Amino acid sequence: MTHSRPSFVVLGALTAALAVPLAGATVPRGNPADVGMSPERLARIDQAIDRHLIPGNLYPVGVVAAVARRGRLVYSRAKGVMNIESKKPMATDSIFRLMSASKVIVSATVLMLVDEGRIRLTDPVSQFIPEFANLPVAASSSSPVPANRRITIRDLLTHTSGLGSGASFEESLRVSAFGPRTTLAEAVSRLPKAPLEFQPGDHWSYSPLAGFDTLLRIAEVVSSKPADELLRTRIFQPLGMKDTSFWTPAADRNPRLVTLYDQTPQGFKPADNSGGSNLYFSGGGGLMSTAEDLLQFGQMLLNGGELNGVRILSPRTVDLMRSTLVKEFSSPFDGTKAGRTFGLGVQIINDPVTVGYRVGAGTFGWDGSAGSIQTHLWIDPSEKVVGVVFLEGQNVTVFRDVENAVMQAIID
Repeated sequence: MTHSRPSFVVLGALTAALAVPLAGATVPRGNPADVGMSPERLARIDQAIDRHLIPGNLYPVGVVAAVARRGRLVYSRAKGVMNIESKKPMATDSIFRLMSASKVIVSATVLMLVDEGRIRLTDPVSQFIPEFANLPVAASSSSPVPANRRITIRDLLTHTSGLGSGASFEESLRVSAFGPRTTLAEAVSRLPKAPLEFQPGDHWSYSPLAGFDTLLRIAEVVSSKPADELLRTRIFQPLGMKDTSFWTPAADRNPRLVTLYDQTPQGFKPADNSGGSNLYFSGGGGLMSTAEDLLQFGQMLLNGGELNGVRILSPRTVDLMRSTLVKEFSSPFDGTKAGRTFGLGVQIINDPVTVGYRVGAGTFGWDGSAGSIQTHLWIDPSEKVVGVVFLEGQNVTVFRDVENAVMQAIID
């Protein structure tokens, strides 16, 4: 990401020699025409992105997009800048904080352990973390009441546990006291001190950190490996995700790391750009990655749990992941929308017309958002498409515009 090669690549002109894996289990590059897409129409993605990169408009300032169809990477482009002050150009291999898109990877990790018979979705969390045995639930009175049952792994994956959600979010942050020098085990063990927002399984309420931090801690306990090692050896290395991790050198020492800003009334202001933590591995939003790395992960899910001979999940488990388990939910990104449901760590677009998304029915994935960083992963089984859009900025309508540009380029 430090090189100065052009950031825009439409891969329609690649030769057949490039249609082979570059290394490991990576998604091979291919010609759009060979996978039923028009190279000319695919180039309209450029126009969709350019409309959002108006000079002087900070929202957004940089975009990276990658698209694959039928198992071939057909589009990869970076546009704009990754640092407002220096105006450093965005690159296709720039490293973004995935934010809540990390949850999809953690979901797959947990489901991998389900495949292996090491945990069940119905297992109570207290089976792995004893501190969760007797949880309080916030009540309208001044005193919490006991939970009517123990929260389960399925509750955490579907955001129906009440752990660290809604009105309980700030209290969960306070009691966990997590920070760069805190371990995941330490922080999660303290979470039960905060009351659940509601009785387990009562309804859907987004848990930004606590739920998936707890899931990742369970994976550590079951595997007897720290989270960074577990994901590196079981997910990232097998899938060729060479730039995905919980930690990277700080932005001033890693020029590939996209600068994180906070939004203030005066505009974007630099935030914590320390490069993550090599001790606290947050399952809720701690991973960093590149667009093509995340696309490889999405391609594995589209393929039913396998990529180039490397199997991570069984096809039945991927089907379960994208099955409707919660019929209605309110996304923190765009609220409640009829026509979509929630599965195990992912939303499912059942009726694209009603939702207002230009994707195929059955498309699934999840987004991430914090400060100036927004991330988007969608997996469309009906059209065999995987798409990733990373944004430095806040106008996420670019996600919908890129989806539209991808769909209109499909001609077969």
